[in-house]
Amino acid sequence: MSDTHLTDVHFDSLDLDPRVRAGLSDLGFVLCTPIQAEALPLVLAGRDVAGQAQTGTGKTAAYVVATLQRLLTHEPGTERRATQPRALILAPTRELAVQIEKDTSAIAGHTGFRVALAFGGTGYQQQREQIASGVEILIGTPGRLIDYFKQGVFDLRAIEVVVVDEADRMFDLGFIRDLRYLLRRMPKPEARLGMLFSATLSYRVTELAYEHMNDPQMIRIEPDQVTAERVQQVCYMTANEEKIPLLIGLLRAMEDARVMVFVNTKRTADQVWGFLEGNGLHAAVLSGDVPQKQRLGLLKSFQEGHLPVLVATDVAARGLHIPGVTHVINFDLPDDAEDYVHRIGRTARAGAAGDAISFVCETHAFSLPDVEAFIGIKIPILPVEHERLAAVDPASRVRTARPRLGPPRGRPGERSRPPRDASAGKSPTRRRRPGGPGAGPSGG
Repeated sequence: MSDTHLTDVHFDSLDLDPRVRAGLSDLGFVLCTPIQAEALPLVLAGRDVAGQAQTGTGKTAAYVVATLQRLLTHEPGTERRATQPRALILAPTRELAVQIEKDTSAIAGHTGFRVALAFGGTGYQQQREQIASGVEILIGTPGRLIDYFKQGVFDLRAIEVVVVDEADRMFDLGFIRDLRYLLRRMPKPEARLGMLFSATLSYRVTELAYEHMNDPQMIRIEPDQVTAERVQQVCYMTANEEKIPLLIGLLRAMEDARVMVFVNTKRTADQVWGFLEGNGLHAAVLSGDVPQKQRLGLLKSFQEGHLPVLVATDVAARGLHIPGVTHVINFDLPDDAEDYVHRIGRTARAGAAGDAISFVCETHAFSLPDVEAFIGIKIPILPVEHERLAAVDPASRVRTARPRLGPPRGRPGERSRPPRDASAGKSPTRRRRPGGPGAGPSGG
């Protein structure tokens, strides 16, 4: 964590249990971030908090520390059963839930608390058995949690702490009814500690806070600008046909880089991945249709530095904590200016520096004025110099095998010919990578 991102408030100055201090010390946490410095004194004193802060500002550690301190200083009820968690942390996406569980387990390493995770897409029986065996802290996404709840795997009558993370995203993804379903089956707000965090404290988020929290204290950590302060932002005004050569040229010039390339559609993601792989740049695709186990595997490979480039749709723009991302490249400018902020927020996290490069092409150039109006600054535009454009053979693209979507064309009994690839002059089945964009070590 960069010193430029920290306050002068020491964790040692807070009244924390020695076991919590030990967990923070293991992670090298000494000074609080602004959201931690504002929120922790309030929640440690028993106040509910609704906090606004950008991603990468340390809010996860804030609510995990507060949760652990509450559980350590308050004895559970004598009638509490093992299948009754004491704390529930709700996240909108499975990737965020996985990251929260990882951070919670690390900070709680000296407490002896059992932590369990519930999210959709994989590990159904394993998650179910772990929760049924008894946990103190349960972390998960609303859908899978409700599934287990309705089966009687656990109940919420002994909840002492509830955390709602990325509350605005809960609304965006349509989870608000599920969220309210769970909140209404816990002890009343006066009988529990409540924390809510969101990128924005909009009217609908504050309404949720006042409905399900006990007189929450509102905290707003306002940056000087909408985007992270240490992100260097530039644009290239480029023709559509220059985008692939420019991307490859830029990537080849980067040393020890960990790059996220954002696109607007899965089709474009496949195309970009294919040209990167075909030109010696190892990459993987993260999009909504990648199976959960495979998603987690490629994220782990990317986080550990084995995979230098991740091509992603906006499914990856929110709720992921990936340390060490050096560059974000918007191959396509997003249609929604807020998505631009979330995308480039994948770099320069926790006070580090990073670069955000955007291609302003013929198709998506109309989005640039909206982005600049939203972030409140003009983004410098650089010329596309010829030496930055890599020489790319159109036939170099690696193509993914796709299932046939209907019966073959032609007369009965006639063998249909494979479609021709106009750019390569050959059948698209000429060159394939077994298993598609997520194959190999990066695919998990």
